[in-house]
Amino acid sequence: MSARVPTSTYRLQLRPGLTLDDATELAGYLARLGVGALYASPILTAAPGSEHGYDVVDPTSVAPALGGDGARAALVARLRQLDLGFVADIVPNHMSVATPAANPWWWDVLRYGSESRYARYFDIDWSRGPIVWPVLADDGDGGAAALRQLTVTGDGCLAYHEHRFPLAPGSYREGDDPGEVHQRQHYRLVSWRRGDELNHRRFFDIAGLAAVRVEDPDVFAASHTEILRWAERGELDGLRVDHVDGLSDPGGYLRRLRREFDGWIVVEKILTPGEDPPASWPVAGTTGYDALFDVCQVFVDPAGERPLTELAKSLGVEVDTAAVTKRARRETAESAFVPETRRIAAVLRALPPAVASEPDLREEGRAEQAVTELLASFPTYRSYLPEGADTWQRAVRAAERSRPDLADLLAEIDHRARADPAGELARRIQQTSGMVVAKGVEDTALYRATRFAAANEVGSNPATFGVDAATFHTRAATRAACWPATMTALSTHDTKRSEDVRARLAVLAEIPEEFAAAVREWTGRCGLSEPALNLLAWQTLLGVWPASARRLADYLLKAARESKLRTSWLNSDTAFEEEVLAWPERVLSDSELSEEVAGLVARIRRPGWSNALGQKLVQLTAPGVPDLYQGTELWDLSLVDPDNRRPVDFTIRQALLERLERGRLPEIDATGAVKLHVVREALHLRRERDLSGYRPLRASGPAAAHALAFARGPALDVVTVATRLPLGLAAGGGWADTVLPLPSGPGRWRDLLTRRTLPPAGDDGLTTATLADLLDRYPVALLARTVDEAWDHRPL
Repeated sequence: MSARVPTSTYRLQLRPGLTLDDATELAGYLARLGVGALYASPILTAAPGSEHGYDVVDPTSVAPALGGDGARAALVARLRQLDLGFVADIVPNHMSVATPAANPWWWDVLRYGSESRYARYFDIDWSRGPIVWPVLADDGDGGAAALRQLTVTGDGCLAYHEHRFPLAPGSYREGDDPGEVHQRQHYRLVSWRRGDELNHRRFFDIAGLAAVRVEDPDVFAASHTEILRWAERGELDGLRVDHVDGLSDPGGYLRRLRREFDGWIVVEKILTPGEDPPASWPVAGTTGYDALFDVCQVFVDPAGERPLTELAKSLGVEVDTAAVTKRARRETAESAFVPETRRIAAVLRALPPAVASEPDLREEGRAEQAVTELLASFPTYRSYLPEGADTWQRAVRAAERSRPDLADLLAEIDHRARADPAGELARRIQQTSGMVVAKGVEDTALYRATRFAAANEVGSNPATFGVDAATFHTRAATRAACWPATMTALSTHDTKRSEDVRARLAVLAEIPEEFAAAVREWTGRCGLSEPALNLLAWQTLLGVWPASARRLADYLLKAARESKLRTSWLNSDTAFEEEVLAWPERVLSDSELSEEVAGLVARIRRPGWSNALGQKLVQLTAPGVPDLYQGTELWDLSLVDPDNRRPVDFTIRQALLERLERGRLPEIDATGAVKLHVVREALHLRRERDLSGYRPLRASGPAAAHALAFARGPALDVVTVATRLPLGLAAGGGWADTVLPLPSGPGRWRDLLTRRTLPPAGDDGLTTATLADLLDRYPVALLARTVDEAWDHRPL
């Protein structure tokens, strides 16, 4: 096994169209780009036709659709030849059961019920009877007609159209009525509308992804055997642990994983500003949404908040984000997570009386109301009792303030959970709170509070409007001191929009009145009838322009359903959805309106490129291990999945890389070659220099507020400089005589992006860079100091 921490990672979304063999072919390109490790999406056997790998059906084998174990071994061998690491994404929380026959563990449970050897592998409440499976069509008859369509197949399965289910031994004799056979099984097929009756824990609200009890040592061993085999063979350098908050005992799981694997471990954990992972977790950090928040928001002008808030209010969009978020969480707990809420309430009611004066826990309605309110009140995604008891207490106090009529019951829940933090009550509340927050915020509130879409990101908060440079430096320094090997990210497979879309939309905060006037005018001519979606639609159009009507329609339909304001995934409003689907074509076919949109895009495109280059260079050189999401080494204007999982054109990227390797200094243009240039220089520098430590650098002069700069390395011999708020900078007359003092030391400074060497230090031993000269070609600079005047960090 290897404890090597990668200098950087490159995320590949493997799928049938991009297999392990294809990744092997790309390894040389990644090495030339300067990447430290290939970071692969889940590669264990997933559900048939899976496009992402998070729906694992067999954790004991590598997906045949990706090439199988032979292709994995060949990939790792090629990576080792190139001195690259291999980081795998794993999914310990759940498995796909949507196609039962594809999952041997689940098939066995359906066949043998609670007597199955795998029955305890899944989190099933057997006290509530057979497994409830909401698969039947329902035309208002509760699925009765669908039940009459059941058949028994020749190979001994119960069938409903294309769905197949196993039969319990001895439950069928030739000639038996299929409906009666169904009643003899360890499962019940019910209407798709009865998802609130499920008795197995899921991944969020997806019935086809069943939670795995990985806290059980036997289940851990069975589900990690293949992964740990790679580690024992020296073929695995790091693990990214998916959805760690969904586990019963995240800390216990991670400590067990650490005992088995001594490599680099990061967890998919959404942190709120100022929050850290629990100190007892033996991990390098998170997958980087906290860094994403800081890096993106430092390029947003806070002066735009008031005008954009007024625009949203005038259009009928809610701007009280705290209220929007709380309401969305409560709705989520009351709808999507009814089975989980009921199960927690049942646990609560089953507890024996502690004192005679305690509230009546048997009152079913009140118990469920109290649980719902508590789940909606967590200030973070979850707590980890007994650690972080303050987070738990804040949730209880917030719930009591919202529902004083339930204060007695909430106090009892609080008492019992803290008295037994490893007990079922505390455990289930905590693992469910993370799901409620995630679905309530990320998949609901972020589509309702649409004042400024650039702030509506995973790990962010729609109430946030910019981060000042001082706050950014404080958080970066803390990251360097406490979490130096955490992952950092700007785009992921889960982000709501890509880094370059956010960078372009950030420019709107610099011209809020101009943007507001345009949106009011456009809305009057061609607006959507739902205000939140209308405002989101215009921002999206500007952010991804040019885009096809089909692509925009797909995104907006998903956004409309996620917001659940006028339509939803379960209860669709056909007329409204037709309006949404028709909107992009209405806009794009109106030549005058399209020209106006294109004109505003032209206004924000170049400053958006400046923001994008600044974000990228800061992420790649700031504390942490930067991850580069596939394809984002060029401009990438992607939206939420599945849009961000579109195929990447690696041929054009390799062609542009070859030009850079021949010494070309690209222009800032639509090709995106300049971003590739920044990425290449920064990644190679990370491989060659120690970028530990962190020191903020402060410019002086009339435009000092527009410079974000810091130094890295034990000798402070690497400096990053980025431009903030480029439109404001231009409006103020540019850099003028603004200067940036650089750290003192022997040698000369060289900008790796322009390949120019700065003037030597003065008599006082200090070098001061004039920003008008330093940033005359690019809005960013990457400086490295050397004592060798002929030095180049690598041959061209």
